[in-house]
Amino acid sequence: MSSSGGIKRIGIIGAGKIGSAMIKSFKECFEDLEIIATGRRDITLRNAENLGARVTRDNNEAVKTSDLIILSVKPYHFPDVVKQVDESNWKGKIVVSIMAGVKLETLELLLKGAELYRAMPNINTYVRKSSTAIAHLNNAEHKDIVENIFSCLGSVYWVPEEIIDAWTALAGSGPAYITEIIDALVLGGIAAGMPRDLAYKAILDVLEGTVKLLRNNSKVHPLEVRDEVITPAGTTIRGLMILESYGVKAALMKTIEAAYRKSLSIGEKIDTYIRKQIGVEKSREHVKRSI
Repeated sequence: MSSSGGIKRIGIIGAGKIGSAMIKSFKECFEDLEIIATGRRDITLRNAENLGARVTRDNNEAVKTSDLIILSVKPYHFPDVVKQVDESNWKGKIVVSIMAGVKLETLELLLKGAELYRAMPNINTYVRKSSTAIAHLNNAEHKDIVENIFSCLGSVYWVPEEIIDAWTALAGSGPAYITEIIDALVLGGIAAGMPRDLAYKAILDVLEGTVKLLRNNSKVHPLEVRDEVITPAGTTIRGLMILESYGVKAALMKTIEAAYRKSLSIGEKIDTYIRKQIGVEKSREHVKRSI
């Protein structure tokens, strides 16, 4: 991509790991885009500068001079950012928060006059294959610009905010679960007599090929592919019997559900902490979803 949708400068407030990954991706995507990045530590600023960003410790200046601001600080550092930035500098700016747990309602109270979005990318941002969910408030006049920017990181999905915690559990944490499964499969290959490097390469190929097969046949249910592999009294059905006997599928389902509940809990604590630090009382009681 050569156009960033009229955005000339992006401010990344908190250029840590995910912030640096975004700098790298944006620089690859948009030739005409300037990035100003902030950080608390020298190493953070050096890394961002090496990736092509202009760096500063002045969050106020970064917000004031940017067209679109991405908030990627740790949530518990967000009150400091709010105190450092002049309230008037948020007005008219497009602000996308990737801070876990900080609700749009809270952002609206603190960043008055900004057009607000809440996004949840994942670690695959490093290779521009992130799956990013984005929620917004009613004044989202520049959705097309936000989508264009974040499409540089991978796939973008517009969701209602109440789905963000479930998204965090599935797509945000998903790479950790998948790598755990990959490691187990590799160890299984080793147990069966394969060299580790061969087993590792093989399972990565299998995963990549299976994903491509499913994507190219979007109307095909995954279990239909499974049934194509199974043969009577064969190796695959024997392996599936073992998976079922250990409840692997149920365990994965419960994993996502548990992570979702934890995300809800952490988010409530973070949001309450931020409001308390800034001195903003809750304007309404957050309704907890019952499962």
